[in-house]
Amino acid sequence: MNPSMTLGRVREAQQRIDGLIYRTPLMRSRSLSSLTSAEIFFKCENLQRAGVFKARGAFNAVYSLSDSELARGVVTSSSGNQAAALALAARSRGIAAYIAMPRVALKSKVNAVHRYGGNIVWVESKGAVPTSEEYEATAADIQSRTGANPVHPYNDLRTIAGQGTCALEIIDEQPDLDMVLAPVGGGGLLAGVSVVAKALSPRTRVIGCEPEMADDAYRSFQAGAIVPQLNPRTIADGLRTSLGDLTFGLIASNVDEIVTVSEAAIVSAMRLVWDVLKVIVEPSSAVPLAAVLEKKVSVAGKSVAIILSGGNVDLDNLPWAAAAPPSPAR
Repeated sequence: MNPSMTLGRVREAQQRIDGLIYRTPLMRSRSLSSLTSAEIFFKCENLQRAGVFKARGAFNAVYSLSDSELARGVVTSSSGNQAAALALAARSRGIAAYIAMPRVALKSKVNAVHRYGGNIVWVESKGAVPTSEEYEATAADIQSRTGANPVHPYNDLRTIAGQGTCALEIIDEQPDLDMVLAPVGGGGLLAGVSVVAKALSPRTRVIGCEPEMADDAYRSFQAGAIVPQLNPRTIADGLRTSLGDLTFGLIASNVDEIVTVSEAAIVSAMRLVWDVLKVIVEPSSAVPLAAVLEKKVSVAGKSVAIILSGGNVDLDNLPWAAAAPPSPAR
């Protein structure tokens, strides 16, 4: 494990962002517990500021800046959630936020960045979805022109420590969990959660969940080395990025397993969260529940926390809407 990423660093982040982000609820679902023969809890980061767990890392990074650094603002690259979270955190300190975003970003996420005052620079890509290298090249160009302070969306100790505060809250409320399930894209959330879980509750299995159509974390975990994401084709737009060297090292050291799920299972899980919990989550959030529904993780008789990572979804294009039967007349 990277010696710089410790439980102490996460606790410092928790103190730094106290009052700036929400302590989100940990909800127990009787219906889904009965369905899975387990005790299922949902950490509702879809109710976090900016609608996503990334607010934790963004606020920690922005509020770590010195007075001299503040004047130059911040820059990041993101398909939407990190963009909105960093724009919000920057606005709260009265500084500029520059965001490298893909043109395929969801309209709802682009609107959120504009709403929080972020400055968008479009990532030019050779493919339909930009590669990690194309994102980073655009962010580097912005930095060279503006002098803005880079805040990596996941491969940054400040970001990882902020995300780890989510696990501090989970374990504070449920210290005897058998499992914690989290989605994995770039790996900031999973890395931070794994550091906290292994320090405070070593018996708790930490499991990363990923789409089959964007399975670089699974392949990297199996290979023991980073396998780049080349052609992600998943509906879970927040999980299309490759692991970074920091996140991979922490995940390799602390995570027990990474599993993958089908696109159909993601949509089914997303719909089930709405039907049962009455909240809308984005596809990336539904991936851990999909792993349970597809029995990629055996949860029977276990106490399980599932992190619902975000709720920023395009309400005009819900993935099950086209196939939904008409409502009965009343």
